[in-house]
Amino acid sequence: MSVPTRSRRWFTVCALTASAALVAIPPSSAAGRGATPFGARVLGQIAKERVQSSGTVSPHVAADDKDGNESDEIAEGADQYAEARTSPGIVAPGAYGAAWNDLTHLRSAGGRWHNVTDLPYNSDDPRYRDFDSNSSGGSGNVTGRMAALAADDDGYVYAGSAGGGVWRSRTGGGRWRPISDRLPSQSTGALALDGKGRLWLGTGEASTNSDAYLGSGVYVLAHPHHGTFSPRRRVGGDELESTTIHELRFGGSKVWAATSAGVWSHSTRKLSGPWKLEFAPNPEYLAGGSQADDPDAPYKNITNDIAIDPADPGKVVLAVGWRSGDDYNGFYTKSGGTWKRITSGLGDLPGDAAEVGSVTFARSADGSRYYAIDQSPKQLKTNPDSGLEGIFVSKSGSPMGPWTKIADYHGLAADNSALDSPGYMPGIQSWYNQFLTVDPSDPQHVYAGLEEVYETTDGGSSWSTVGPYWNFGFSCWSIDPAKQSGDCNQTTHSDQHGVAIGRYHGKSFVYVGNDGGVYRRPVHGSQDASGHATDWTSLNDGTIDTLQYYSVGIGKDLDHGGLSVTGGLQDNGQSVLRSNDRVMGSNFGGDGGDTLTDPANGCNIAEEYVYLSVQVTQNCAVNDGSWINDPSKVTSYSVAPPDNATSEARFIAPLTADMKNGSTWIAGGRHIWVQTHGYAIRSGSEWTSVHDFGAGRVATAVAASGGKIYAAWCGPCNNEGFARGIAVGNADGTGWHDINLPVDGTVPNRYLSGFAIDPNNADHVFLAVNGFSRHWTEGPGAGVGHVFESTDGGTTWKDISANLPDVPANSALVTADGGLAVATDLGVVYRAPGHCTWRRIGRLPAVAVLQLKTSPDGGTLYAATHGRGIYTVKLRHLH
Repeated sequence: MSVPTRSRRWFTVCALTASAALVAIPPSSAAGRGATPFGARVLGQIAKERVQSSGTVSPHVAADDKDGNESDEIAEGADQYAEARTSPGIVAPGAYGAAWNDLTHLRSAGGRWHNVTDLPYNSDDPRYRDFDSNSSGGSGNVTGRMAALAADDDGYVYAGSAGGGVWRSRTGGGRWRPISDRLPSQSTGALALDGKGRLWLGTGEASTNSDAYLGSGVYVLAHPHHGTFSPRRRVGGDELESTTIHELRFGGSKVWAATSAGVWSHSTRKLSGPWKLEFAPNPEYLAGGSQADDPDAPYKNITNDIAIDPADPGKVVLAVGWRSGDDYNGFYTKSGGTWKRITSGLGDLPGDAAEVGSVTFARSADGSRYYAIDQSPKQLKTNPDSGLEGIFVSKSGSPMGPWTKIADYHGLAADNSALDSPGYMPGIQSWYNQFLTVDPSDPQHVYAGLEEVYETTDGGSSWSTVGPYWNFGFSCWSIDPAKQSGDCNQTTHSDQHGVAIGRYHGKSFVYVGNDGGVYRRPVHGSQDASGHATDWTSLNDGTIDTLQYYSVGIGKDLDHGGLSVTGGLQDNGQSVLRSNDRVMGSNFGGDGGDTLTDPANGCNIAEEYVYLSVQVTQNCAVNDGSWINDPSKVTSYSVAPPDNATSEARFIAPLTADMKNGSTWIAGGRHIWVQTHGYAIRSGSEWTSVHDFGAGRVATAVAASGGKIYAAWCGPCNNEGFARGIAVGNADGTGWHDINLPVDGTVPNRYLSGFAIDPNNADHVFLAVNGFSRHWTEGPGAGVGHVFESTDGGTTWKDISANLPDVPANSALVTADGGLAVATDLGVVYRAPGHCTWRRIGRLPAVAVLQLKTSPDGGTLYAATHGRGIYTVKLRHLH
């Protein structure tokens, strides 16, 4: 049976990396073809196909069965995450670096953070096999997105995450320890071991996925078996701050860096002194150039990889270009002292700018072959099935070719891929998913990563899908809770980014990094009759926590005592941690957005997918999969407000409950929606629109107390005409009015990201504002400040930012004693009751905190970090 169109279960949300500056936002053209979001869940679709002849289809599946293109949604999600941090203009380099410096110098508010999610997270937990779950897909234990890997022959493995730093294992994977927590950027772009065994780290994730951040440069760890990265070990000066780094390559006595600001080089012998700019196709758009303030500047000098001729390190080919296409895209080499585009003579490898996008090179150890993956902007724009141009080989060993195509998406799909259906085939996200490596002992043995993992042992004449997207759809699959995924072997998580080959106890292993963490198998592993590997091992043992949470929810665990903690994650669904758990489970697949949890019963949960696709459960979605044959046994229900059907909502849309009445929920899209049935809601028809922002506007934040609702909106939400505002009204639909927020007023013309209402007075409210102040942001009305206060129901506002560093603020929370906590892109700050200045809570790495909640008794603060899991701190320890 063919795999149904992916219902946006594991998929990616995109961002650029941060720590030294601007979060890059793709131009509007990058968002794709404007497809509506998927609604039906994959297991539901599978069940429907399997039982349609008997007519036993879950009614909840049929109600939410829409088509769409997930790749488009990923790009749109990337746009929106970045828009919040850059609109109304662009952000100058250095913003995040300055913010981190200021934050680390804040006085401490006391408190010590405790990680509550540092234990295994089983995506195949057999307890949670409801139709909204990916459990039984075959990925096993997972963690957050891994952007880059490196491994040596002594059993040491290094994993660089999207937003949670670099980790080291001394045991061939597992028993991980963080080694970059002192750096101002926890976002990884590249990891590489040089000939002397030094570990090089390029910060700034370069997947153009906007839920990570820009970097602070390149660092070296001279003895990576010991020690940790330090800011003092940065290579060169500040030339590579505020960039993303896709690859680090070595040739002769040079290290080359492919960055979002061109190609740079540095001596590997003397690490001081500045980086040299080797090539930028449009230098006028770089910092200090005449076009540096242009909104498209971040996309005018993107480079993806560097191929160095093994026979002559002076011969270099650059892969340059923005994924969605630009006139400068192409392959370049130096001729007569000048970099020139190669337009012919490459063989099958394209020379046309329209067909060269994201590119990855790999060279065999003996120098006899070069390989390349090429993503095509033309295919991205015109082909609904894939953006992949192909996989290529140069049998001469020279990056100058000639190159021969050895794979395309049709061929890969036919090799027992899980992605063999129109609309979602291999390479559909090749602008985001790419890796390539060659077995050091065999130049014809290659591993390639797109959404899946592919292997060839004959130089590309034939391929096997050794790491299928998932096991759904294969004849071996079963939802049987006694098995992981029926008779199928474990696969990897989807969406591949990093790869390395190393040795442990004398045996060679290939390590892959993806949206679910790190996996390994023997380099010469075994396969079943379908070409699927039988020997993948998840290395996400719970000692590595890079989970990327958007939200957190806490409620009493009535079955076991204590508390139940849940939260929505980038591409890893919804985690559920019961009070007696030694392993977290996943009861909801895809991207988990906002979360509502009943404080009195932690198994009453509303779990948001994207674009307000809300599901509700009243038993933690505990299910053994019997709903497949008996639809009445479904324990999750689709209750999406109508804005979901029209896509008139943010990718991660706001959802909340009234502080005084947990049965009254408020959801924000184009409309403000209210429903009063609490967790007993069973249909999207139970929502009522109480306010319409109007076409082109969508809610960015909502809050309610005692029937009074505060709602912020943007529209347009990007820097082309950015506008924002606040509306206030009542849950019964009365009294709605717009607050006057002029562009030059007290509240900046930036993204309004969160409200916090005083539990004792609904007219007393605080507002969190994202982005950077006008010192860094070039845009109309960027203003100053990040936290504002109103005592008259939002009519007037006062800036209370005081000594708060200039850092994007994501949400705020009023504590039971009247204190105010604010979640920022670099940690959590706190203002004690009766005080006017801010202090830093505890010590977290430079990780984004997106949401704050308190325990049911109000005594513990929970922080959802986007890269290091969920942390808690006791509020009584703060001052």
